[in-house]
Amino acid sequence: MSNAFGKIFQVTSFGESHGPCIGVVVDGCPAGLKIDPKKIADDLARRRPGQILTTPRNETDDFKILSGLVDGHTTGAPLCFIIPNHDVDSAQYEERRFTPRPGHADYTAFIKYAGFEDYRGGGRFSARVTAGFVIAGNIAKQLLEKIGVTISAKIIEIGGRSEKMMERIAEAAESGESVGGIIEGEALNIPAGLGEPLFDKLDAELAKALFSLPAVKGVEFGSGFAAARKLGSENNDPYEIQNGKVVTKTNNAGGVLGGISNGMPIVACVAFKPIASIAKPQETLDLRTNRPVPLKIEGRFDPCPIPRAVVMVEAMMAIVLTDFALMGQVLPKVFKRQ
Repeated sequence: MSNAFGKIFQVTSFGESHGPCIGVVVDGCPAGLKIDPKKIADDLARRRPGQILTTPRNETDDFKILSGLVDGHTTGAPLCFIIPNHDVDSAQYEERRFTPRPGHADYTAFIKYAGFEDYRGGGRFSARVTAGFVIAGNIAKQLLEKIGVTISAKIIEIGGRSEKMMERIAEAAESGESVGGIIEGEALNIPAGLGEPLFDKLDAELAKALFSLPAVKGVEFGSGFAAARKLGSENNDPYEIQNGKVVTKTNNAGGVLGGISNGMPIVACVAFKPIASIAKPQETLDLRTNRPVPLKIEGRFDPCPIPRAVVMVEAMMAIVLTDFALMGQVLPKVFKRQ
């Protein structure tokens, strides 16, 4: 299993949903960056469980920094963060040990790891581990701020609805169901020239990172799949000069051409499937006998991944863009002490 991502700005995830802690190691962060812990805490609060229309699991997500920081500044050594798990209840998972949830990774994990996987709370397949992504993403955001790059994300639709979206989640939860949705991430002020043709394309690496988030089933840039229904003249982005800078009049490319940033906003839409764990009765198999059995899931689950995933999309985009900014040498190697 690969738990690391990135070439220069490397992110390594560790921990399980119901283990002692989850965490992340960030290597390759330049020395001298003054870290603002409140910004990290604010992003973790956006992802934190226990909020309205999310799982009732109550985790504070208070983090500890174990290495890589002296007097609030990065030293150039690996940054290690841990978040202790407190509100853990594995009883329901013990009861369902051999009855995989339809739509979940229970079965594939059981097969791949020959029954030795950590099945409690989904283990490594749980969205719980994304708290580490959010920490790494916030460090990346703080680096990108130094070159004027900002990243944001917003909800486009939930359960096929672009209005009254929170009501759609409540309706699904009330009926024992779950819903998915679409989030749009946008990065502004990206310098042109980041990325490589073929196997290190900027959009390909962004897609890989975004697909690493639980429940993601689709990623598109700019006009995306809609481009397949357009004429070339409709989808091409004409060039012009604005304030002495080359820009395009439209942004159907989503900020990337040939795998390389063109200086326009990078726009990615990310589709999340409904959460697999639902209260509605389902059918599954007992893996010990291969016989059909009814499945009634009781426990603590999100009725929709979207509200907590907005900051995750920002984080994954920030991690990749920081890695490419370091490779392209548009981020300083050493920051000056203030």
